[in-house]
Amino acid sequence: MPDLAMLLPSWELALKAERKSPQTVDSYSRGVTLFLRWCAATGTRPEMTRATVQAFISSLLDAGAEAATARSRHMALRRYGAWLVDEGEIDTNPLLGMKPPKLDTKVTDALTDDQLKRLIGACKGKALIDRRDEAIVRLMCETGLRAGEVLGMGTDDIDLTRGVATVRRGKGGKGRVVPFGPQTASAIDRYVRTRRAHRLAESGALWLGGGGQQFGYHGLNVALKRRAKVAGIEKFHLHLMRHTAATRWLRAGGSEQGLMSVAGWSTRSMLDRYTGASASERAAAEARGLNLGEL
Repeated sequence: MPDLAMLLPSWELALKAERKSPQTVDSYSRGVTLFLRWCAATGTRPEMTRATVQAFISSLLDAGAEAATARSRHMALRRYGAWLVDEGEIDTNPLLGMKPPKLDTKVTDALTDDQLKRLIGACKGKALIDRRDEAIVRLMCETGLRAGEVLGMGTDDIDLTRGVATVRRGKGGKGRVVPFGPQTASAIDRYVRTRRAHRLAESGALWLGGGGQQFGYHGLNVALKRRAKVAGIEKFHLHLMRHTAATRWLRAGGSEQGLMSVAGWSTRSMLDRYTGASASERAAAEARGLNLGEL
């Protein structure tokens, strides 16, 4: 077997050459790195064998890891094995046909209108980070953009006059245009005007950090969790914004096809996953509107 640790940087280069997103490269690399650390900690020979990987995945689940996390690590190792075969480092991928952990069907609640108003209220202020956070919250809860898609936007990707944002490269390398309303446009405009005094104002990135710094996923996660805490919202996470946008769209009478287009979903399964929590609520409202009890 080849030296898995030594070849890892070469695989990362190959992933970047394939134009995988930074989040994907980081996730795959982390999966393999954690596997190698587990091998070292348990005295297991670091080999890409089915038995070794199964033991690693089992240890993750036994330690309380979510099935989705274990599945992600399994995927990283399987992709690494495929690359090793392509590069002639091994003859066959031993993980081919190995089933990943089964995922639980979870229901994620969306923010209520009251919670959303409180979250926006927690962003009020005249500082750059205040106006930035309000603009991002409004944009995400209205359009359902992924966090990575928001962070990847440049100054030329927002058209305030038309009220549209352009995603140059979404999940799977797909681009799309999403609309937003006057309130979101106004919030973005206030941020953009404040942004002119930032030391990185001439850079292409739309969203910038406080203190003249850049702004990435970690910064966004910390910033919005801090706002959620002020708003009294417990167990907040970034994906909650996407769930909220999808739920609000359907609750307002928007079509499922329209939502799939705006959110960048190509399959119905993703729609069901993100709107499952509000399905019964919408069904009850529809039933009351139909008034089928009148005979």
